[in-house]
Amino acid sequence: MTIACLHTAESNIAVYEVAAKTLGLPAGTLRHHIRADLLRAAEEAGHLTAEIAAETAALLRHLAEDADAVVLNCSTLGPAATEAAAGAAAPIIRADAALADEAVKDGSKVVVLCTVETTIAPTTALFDAAARATGVEIEVRLVPGAWAHFRAGNLSAYLAAIADAVKATHDEGPATIAFAQASMTDAMHLLAEGYPKPMSGPTTALAAARAKIAAG
Repeated sequence: MTIACLHTAESNIAVYEVAAKTLGLPAGTLRHHIRADLLRAAEEAGHLTAEIAAETAALLRHLAEDADAVVLNCSTLGPAATEAAAGAAAPIIRADAALADEAVKDGSKVVVLCTVETTIAPTTALFDAAARATGVEIEVRLVPGAWAHFRAGNLSAYLAAIADAVKATHDEGPATIAFAQASMTDAMHLLAEGYPKPMSGPTTALAAARAKIAAG
């Protein structure tokens, strides 16, 4: 079994490898591909343009030619997965879509934390669509200043800002908290006992990919 993963940050490779190990996937199952330029282009444009979406979709279809499944691990580029899926040689999994489907299942309010402004619109649309079946309340929040830390290479400050946002959200009242981006995952390790662990996309996405492969 081979799962190709398209990332826009190299640091997400380790996050996905941990998720693969948690799921018991054999070593070497994941093949990682980094295209940070696609996210940068979307940030510079202020949104996912048709041109960037088309380039991303073409890349996903190319990766599908040599894999059993492909995972797109970028919320900003996420809509390109739908475009790529038609006619692709293997299933294409949109990581945040798999996360949204899981997050709304228990019927409680879902607060989605994100750190990139260009992620807000596609993430909101995605979670709102997933929530229609259950009537769950969805709120998408940007963690202020976090992405500047990430871009500066200060991962510890980035994760600390996210952990603070989780604590503040938890203290407001009951809610399911979800991380819109895989790069946020390790912030859960900064939470003290008593704080529920937020939902994160890598494990959910890989489980969805495995299920698609098993289904043929």
